[in-house]
Amino acid sequence: MTTANDWLRPALQAVDIDDDGRACKDIPESACREETGNILRHVVSLSLSKTADGLIDPKLVLSWLMTHLGAPVALVGFLVPIRESGALLPQLFTAGALRALPKRKWAWAAGAVVQGLSALAICLAAIFLTGLLAGLVILVALAVLATARSVCSVCYKDVLGKTVDKSHRGTATGLAGSLSAVGVIVFAVLLSTGWVERELLVTVGLGLAGGAWLVASVVFTTLKEEPGASEGGKAAISAALENLSLLKTEPQLRRFILVRGLLTGTALAPPFMIAAGTGEGAEGYGGLGFLLLASAFASLVSGTVWGVLSDRSSRMVLILSAIFGAIALALTVGLSVLGYLSAPLVLPVILFGLMIAYQGVRLGRSTHLVDMADKETRAAYTALSNTVIGVLLLVGSGFSALAAVAGPVSVIGVMAGMCALAGFYALGLDEVQSD
Repeated sequence: MTTANDWLRPALQAVDIDDDGRACKDIPESACREETGNILRHVVSLSLSKTADGLIDPKLVLSWLMTHLGAPVALVGFLVPIRESGALLPQLFTAGALRALPKRKWAWAAGAVVQGLSALAICLAAIFLTGLLAGLVILVALAVLATARSVCSVCYKDVLGKTVDKSHRGTATGLAGSLSAVGVIVFAVLLSTGWVERELLVTVGLGLAGGAWLVASVVFTTLKEEPGASEGGKAAISAALENLSLLKTEPQLRRFILVRGLLTGTALAPPFMIAAGTGEGAEGYGGLGFLLLASAFASLVSGTVWGVLSDRSSRMVLILSAIFGAIALALTVGLSVLGYLSAPLVLPVILFGLMIAYQGVRLGRSTHLVDMADKETRAAYTALSNTVIGVLLLVGSGFSALAAVAGPVSVIGVMAGMCALAGFYALGLDEVQSD
């Protein structure tokens, strides 16, 4: 009789997963027997979730949509802070309660359902509302979506750590990133060419994003997850205080959070790069569409490579990503000073390079955190790390004030320095894959 492992084996061998004759390193034997099917489920559900993220990107898609609907400009400025910080800050307070769940796949699935419904609410707002009311509804729906995402973020690394061996985690998440990039690339090309009316395309994209999250939820519930330790779940404040103490007792976690915080420059820099290269036209729809296309291509060509390398050394991925990011941003500053940044193909190539570095940061930090922790500390490490970064992202909104005073090139120079410092401090991280 044909089993899941039989028909999945060719696909998994294609991404260098061969489990014949070897024992898993850090998951039980019962989970090891289910690993092949679980990898596919992770790839499918994560691909759908990442595709939905691209279709509803607040920096690009929602900012254009709110402007198109006539929402006040002041409301548009809240999109990225709500999305990024809202997905991270609640985690410190939810980790304790989620820790009490023996099977956390159900929490991830519930979070995906809420994200899907929130995306559909934004889609309905785009169809029926305009002006201030449309902007307020979109912001509220995005806040709900971000909060649900925070639940998924806490649970995902823990479920991944229980269902996929440490030698395959980066490969699975990297493959999902590359697959999801294909759909986002098609969406970005259609937006850039104008073959389909933009408002219709964005509205359809929002509907597809909602559907993708709902399907991802169903797929994730089919994971073969072993019950995990559930003791230690505490009230939100107690769990938060206990997790904060890890900053004092865990030097490697502290260093990892420092590196990750400095590498936020790779995520925050693109809008400033476009502003430096194209001036007042930087916020036009064409610039935003190109950023989406560049990001999708970078994910497609680098996701699997970074994932495989992360399975060997997530520390080295973080170092290389920091170096690439620093070089891309330093080149931006230098070429801007020389007056060449607006020349044809210059900004596209540099932006593409930065997005490759950004994908490395995402894959490296995720794999490093999962492999650095064990099953008892993984949820707390994830929640604390993401909460600290959420606060830093809020503080990072001050870069807009700096840009207004000193110009976007000055901001890019600061971010280049941040990436360089991240590479230096990443040298002190442990090789967690060698355990």
